This record gives sequence, C-alpha cells and structure tokens, in this order.
Amino acid sequence: MTRRIALSVLALITAILVLAVVPLGLIMTQREQTSFRDDAAAKTRSLASAAEEYLSDHKPDASARSLVAEAHDRGDCATVYDRTGHVLLSTPCADVAGDDSARLVSSVLTHPDTRVRQDDQWLTTAVPIGDASDAVGVAVLSRSADPLHDRILAMWGWLALIGVGGLGAAVLMSVLLARWVGRPLRVLDDAAQRLGEGALEARAPTGAGPLEVRRLAATFNTMAGRTEALVHGHRAVVADVSHQLRTPLAALRLRLDLLAADADGDTADELADAQGEIARLSRLVDGLLAVARAENAVPRPVPVRVDRVVAERVAAWEPVANAGHVRLRADCGPALAAFLGEGDLEQVLDNLIANALDAVQEGGRVLISGKRQGGTVVLRVVDNGPGMSQAARDSAFRRFGNPEAGGTGLGLAIVHRLVTANGGTATLQDSPGGGLTVALSLPASRRGRSRESQSGGTRTNDD
Repeated sequence: MTRRIALSVLALITAILVLAVVPLGLIMTQREQTSFRDDAAAKTRSLASAAEEYLSDHKPDASARSLVAEAHDRGDCATVYDRTGHVLLSTPCADVAGDDSARLVSSVLTHPDTRVRQDDQWLTTAVPIGDASDAVGVAVLSRSADPLHDRILAMWGWLALIGVGGLGAAVLMSVLLARWVGRPLRVLDDAAQRLGEGALEARAPTGAGPLEVRRLAATFNTMAGRTEALVHGHRAVVADVSHQLRTPLAALRLRLDLLAADADGDTADELADAQGEIARLSRLVDGLLAVARAENAVPRPVPVRVDRVVAERVAAWEPVANAGHVRLRADCGPALAAFLGEGDLEQVLDNLIANALDAVQEGGRVLISGKRQGGTVVLRVVDNGPGMSQAARDSAFRRFGNPEAGGTGLGLAIVHRLVTANGGTATLQDSPGGGLTVALSLPASRRGRSRESQSGGTRTNDD
C-alpha cells in the first residue's frame, strides 16, 4: 500500500510538472525568438533611418557610420546599399548572407518592404531606405543566432532543474505521506491477524496516522475487547456447566450402581436400563461440552506434523480396530505439515476414527491418507461402511443433524467447527466402492515448508 500511495502521488505531481513546465518553456522560447527578431528589426530600421538622412537629405553619414560601428561591437553584421546595389557602409562581416545577399537587396528594391530570413546560424533583416514607393537603398543587418540558442538552452536548463527539484520534493513528500498513512494500517493489519490467530489481547495503537485510521484502530480495539470478553465469558460458562452437570450425573450413577448391587429380578432390569440411560446422558453431556469448547475456542495455529499425528492416532486406535476385526492404516506423505491450533488435529482424528470404526462392519477397513496440494494439506478418512445418504450428508455437520447417527450425533459437528476455525474446509463424499469419505482441506504450514526445505523436514510442533 505504501508503494501504491507513493507512486500515485509521484505520478500526479509528475503530470502536473510536465503540464506546467513544458508549455511554459515553449511560451518562453517563442517569446525569446520574437524578442530576438523584433530587436534585430528595430536595429535595422534605426540604421535605415540614419542612412536615409545621408542618402535622401544629403547629410553627413556620421550617424549611419556610428550605428554600423555599434552593430560591429555587438557582433552583428550591418551593410548599407544604395539603389544600385553598391555597398556604402558595412562591417567587416558584410558577406554573411552569402549568395542570397544580392537577391535579397534586389527583392527589397523592387518591392520595398521589410524582408526577414533566418537559418540555424543567422537572422538577416533587410529594410528599405526611404519611402515605401521610392526606396533609395537598403539597410541589411545579420545577427548570429548563437546568443538566442544559448539563452533558450539556459532557460530550458533552469526549467529542467526546477522540474527535477520539484520531482525530488514530490518523491520525498509522497514517501512521507505513504508512510504516514501506510504504517499504522500495517500495524492494524498485524493486530487483526494476531487476533484471528487467537491472540485475544492483540490491540492496535491509536495515536498514529490520519484521523480516519486512528478511528479505525479505536474501533478495532473496541471490537477486540468485546470479543475477548465474550470468548472468556463463554469459556467460563462452559467450565461452570461442565462442573454443574457432571457432578450430579456422577452422583446419580453411583447411587444407581449401589441400588443395582442389591436388586434382583425386574428391579435389577429396570435399574440396568436406568444405568444405560445415565451413561447415554453422560456421553451426550460430554459431546455437548466438547462442541461448546470447540465453538468458543480461538485457535493459535502452529506448525503441526500431520504425518506424525496421524501415525500416533492410528497406533492409539489400533487395539480398538483389532478388537472389531477392522483394518486401520495410514498412508501420508513424509514431512507433511499443516498450520493448526495445537491439539486440534488430534481431536479431529479421534472423532473421525471413532465414527468410522462404529460404521464399518467386521472385516471392514479404514484408511487415513494425506498429501499436499499447493498451499493446502488434503487429509482423507475413507471407510467401506454403509455410507450416508445425501440428505444425511447435507446436515451431518450440524448438532444432532444426522438422523442416521448411531452415537450422539456431535462428532462431525466438532470436526467441522475445529477445521473451519483453523481456516480449512471439511466435506463428505461417497467412497469408491461404497462407504463414506471425510475430506479435510487444511492450510499448509509456510514456516513448516521453509524449515523442511532447510533441515529435511524433521521438526514437529513439539520440537
């Protein structure tokens, strides 16, 4: 953003300088050229007037000679011709007009009028002497254009220097302006990112930048404070509910166990059913509390070695799978790392493996595979159980949304909440050949990839 602001301001000021300096330079150049021609014409007319006193009024030529001498001192070339084209007065450089001199004089004598000819080196002005209808001679003044070129070049040099100075000031101003606006926005962006990663105490400074940015920072701090209070409040509620519900359930289960120990017959059967309901209620409460914790948790992502976590969870659930005669195995690429909240992947895998083992029949199989695709890690839990209908898949990620669930119906809701809270996605698909596939798309660890490329991928989140 800082670069864009600086470049925008710089481009604007550059355009203003170009639109101002170039036309000004052209106008001043034209004025210099006009002034140069007008001054040469004025000097030539003065010479013609002095020569007219000599040719028409038969006065001494001292005045004309003086003007010719002054022209020579200025570096001009001046010549006075009579009506026959003979030279009466001249400076030593009278032939600068070259072969055009005779034609120029003849043209003026034939059609008395001022003639001006200019090339890259000289400006030549010819003025008739005497009346316009009866010229008695011609005054010719040739002036070098080098001083004009020097003045124009110096003028453009000064304009260029002013433009460069203005451009330098524009660069400095644009950089300072961009930093003044961009720096507090970057700090605010960092604070928002840390808040999104779970640092609930993240705040942005409110004393830098424009008024609008300071207001935005103050609004963000208010939002962050309310979010922190809300999350902490929910966590306290979850902890209180956990304590208040589990304690009476444990006491009720203990009393039923004591009664069942001395009961027989129909009473024992009724007490056994009550114990089953209490156990089911306990599982339901545990599931609801797990969902509440997942929904109220704000993860702080860290690099997690997915392949190692998958191997650990498969090893932990393998005895359960063997008891049900189910084949449980993992197939993950080496050094597979994701960016997740600490412990979230373990909880996700436990729920998915438990659901899969409950769904498949004896002799079934459950496969956990993982690979990296671009900037994500794709993790799949595939079973060959009975699968799920489309309607069940559409509602499976909601609490008690799956009417076909054999357990509490909360496992997939917990999975969905933990995965999405970490910036990933979870989808349900049909397995090839029958069954259900849970596909997880998790953000790959950028830092993990960088470290793996340097150290061979041996670091985990516990290192």
